[in-house]
Amino acid sequence: MIQPVKEKIILGIDPGTTIMGYGILRVKGTKPEMIAMGIIDLRKFANHYLKLRHIHERVLSIIESYLPDELAIEAPFFGKNVQSMLKLGRAQGVAMAVALSRDIPITEYAPLKIKMAITGNGQASKEQVADMLQRMLHFPKEDMPVFMDATDGLAAAYCHFLQMGRPTMEKGYSSWKDFIAKNPDKVK
Repeated sequence: MIQPVKEKIILGIDPGTTIMGYGILRVKGTKPEMIAMGIIDLRKFANHYLKLRHIHERVLSIIESYLPDELAIEAPFFGKNVQSMLKLGRAQGVAMAVALSRDIPITEYAPLKIKMAITGNGQASKEQVADMLQRMLHFPKEDMPVFMDATDGLAAAYCHFLQMGRPTMEKGYSSWKDFIAKNPDKVK
């Protein structure tokens, strides 16, 4: 069950090196509301370092405008191109560093987990995720962005909202033997 909160602002980011998507969700009580979504367009920058600077400037501007309490960010998908992964990781790292500089806690979500949380299908398309968000958050079809990266950012924020109040397992266990060793009071 989602725990009610007075008000919480969640920034969701879908990292990218060409288009970076973001979405802002306001949670009052147990009701989420989309307050903004958009993209950071990096196509005009030929130099990767200039892209990173622009990501820093824009994420900082978004944080200063909406004052999020938490950041939910999509974890990079492991592809075959190592150079692309490295650049994507840098872009994600810059966004995370900006949030950390403002003491905003960060949670990473795998793309499969986000799609599963929104649609119930880990293999859902970007369009299916966007359509489901539009229905759940009740925003007009006219507000649907051209770039699905924006709805992917919003999806990260909504996935984080759905995790509110769910207990997190602080202890990791590698086996039953490990569980028993760490929890002797639970074994009779």
